[in-house]
Amino acid sequence: MRRTDIAVVVAPGGNAQAAERLAEKVGTALVGEKDGGAAARSDTGACEGAALVVRFAADGVSLQAEGMTLRVDFAEALPRLAPGRLQRELLVKAARVKGVPEPMAVDATAGLGGDSLLLAAAGFTVYLFEQDPVIAALLRDALRRAAADPRLTPVVARMHFAEGDSLAALASCGQGEPAAPARGLEAGEPLALPARPDVVYLDPMFPERRKSAAVKKRFQLLHHLERPCANQEEMLRAALLARPRKVVVKRPAKGPYLADVKPGYSVAGKAVRYDVIVPPRS
Repeated sequence: MRRTDIAVVVAPGGNAQAAERLAEKVGTALVGEKDGGAAARSDTGACEGAALVVRFAADGVSLQAEGMTLRVDFAEALPRLAPGRLQRELLVKAARVKGVPEPMAVDATAGLGGDSLLLAAAGFTVYLFEQDPVIAALLRDALRRAAADPRLTPVVARMHFAEGDSLAALASCGQGEPAAPARGLEAGEPLALPARPDVVYLDPMFPERRKSAAVKKRFQLLHHLERPCANQEEMLRAALLARPRKVVVKRPAKGPYLADVKPGYSVAGKAVRYDVIVPPRS
């Protein structure tokens, strides 16, 4: 979709500076919203005809379209973070690294951060990358709100987010040099990656694998923003260049291997499969 089809709205109490930055990134006008909830039309009526509206309000950032609203709330995942259930999560099983008490992972395709949340709850320090500016705004806001929730504070403290492309950062890891490829939340501090992560996690195909109608409806909005990975070979090559202990790839249960590379093993469920590639250790 054209970025001119996205409107950015700031409501009373919303983060006006963050909204202005996003509007500049996507090349659209920033629209003010009156106390009554109606978008001001003085800014060229930017909301009219927009396929997607990103709304910055006092309660957080949301994505709106087609009568649907998406606002990321990590508290919804709390039942999955309970110790007994967490260890049964397929991703946690696939990413587990034996003999490493404080493992580090790079989530190269973070999306809305749900998978990284599971890894962080399982004890990983996770470095998240998301290059789409709208999805990054949703994720950044969710992390900020979760950090203020005592139930989630110790988990999100292990999640370090940067907006940008992960490929160059992964290549820097493989050269044995910590990278600072992008900025963290709003603080402007550089995000320094580990010289050699234990796990690189790839989820290049999130739009097409969810089965339930409720989940499909929730994620329909994101389909306008992200598409399946166009260069699977480049993505997998970048992950391997980081020289991790393993690369974990999320795939549809019956989907093909990423870049046609056969994994060492897979951890599979009914809807999704995690392919694990274990590079030789040098």
